[in-house]
Amino acid sequence: MPRRGKRYIEAAKKIDRLKKYTFKEAIELSTDSSYVKFDATVDMSIRLGVDPRHADQMVRGTVSLP
Repeated sequence: MPRRGKRYIEAAKKIDRLKKYTFKEAIELSTDSSYVKFDATVDMSIRLGVDPRHADQMVRGTVSLP
């Protein structure tokens, strides 16, 4: 098992893995618990509940967040 640094352990203590956070809470938590010294990125997955095999349920597009 890899050994983790002090900053990582402190950041991990702030996050409850079983809680579902709102979008605003998640962004605030990610910026507060950031321990890197460079601009980090965030990946987001959203479950839309659509069937892409149906033409009327196709979802395409991009969003650029500030």
